[in-house]
Amino acid sequence: MATVSQWIAGSRPRTLPSAIAPVAIGAGLVARQDSFIAVRSLLALIVALALQIGVNYANDYSDGIKGTDEIRIGPVRLVGQGLAAARQVMLAAFASFGVAAVAGLALVVITNEWWLILVGAAAIAAAWFYTGGKYPYGYLGLGEIFVFVFFGLVPVLGTVYVQTFSIAAVDVIASCAVGLLICTLLIVNNLRDIPTDRIAGKRTLAVKLGDQRTRLIFAACMALTFVLTVWVAALTSWWVLLALSSFALAIAPVKIVLGGGVGPVLVTVLKMTGMLVLVYGLLTAALLAWC
Repeated sequence: MATVSQWIAGSRPRTLPSAIAPVAIGAGLVARQDSFIAVRSLLALIVALALQIGVNYANDYSDGIKGTDEIRIGPVRLVGQGLAAARQVMLAAFASFGVAAVAGLALVVITNEWWLILVGAAAIAAAWFYTGGKYPYGYLGLGEIFVFVFFGLVPVLGTVYVQTFSIAAVDVIASCAVGLLICTLLIVNNLRDIPTDRIAGKRTLAVKLGDQRTRLIFAACMALTFVLTVWVAALTSWWVLLALSSFALAIAPVKIVLGGGVGPVLVTVLKMTGMLVLVYGLLTAALLAWC
């Protein structure tokens, strides 16, 4: 039976910056319009965090029962390592999705924007079918699209919309910037797992593209985030360029990835990239709100 610390590790807390950063940026975008509503931003954050934890448990469950996690280098796998029963992990995933659904429904009721239920349902379905079901799209090389849409576009634009009831061009650009940055987390994770994913028949984008091209895409996503942030600054305030100082944290992971790092060192890259996502998101949000 898994301990509390193992359950926490199984939720993969190092991935939580992927939920915090986009909501923070969305809040920063509405704050600069003097439209910030704390309760709605908090509910959006709960939705994002619960979905992130839910997809982590769902992946643990689905990959565990398929045997994909039998040989892994990385975080705790509750099912794959036999630490918890598959059914328990599945229920943990559903419980997390339930929390996200309740917080999302609260936002729907507050805003009276009932069509947002469809967005929430799509997010939960995407979280489950990433590795779940008979034809998981994560096994088909489509995971990065899911991350870009549901951890970039949806949380940023959703946070903005439930407070302003409109979306501007700068909101879309900012959501693309953070979405691409968050994609680097999945890219380096899948880069690390190329050997074992090939054996398990998991055709991630990294498996399809191969080692070298995956490394280049990792660096390209970093570079595109940099460029899009400059664009956001041009549309808001040049003070936002200060957010680019966070890319000092990108130097080491990019050097390791382009230098051919493999195995455990890529786990370190994952940690460093997660810190970059968090710092970038919070700094960008603060600067947007301030200017």
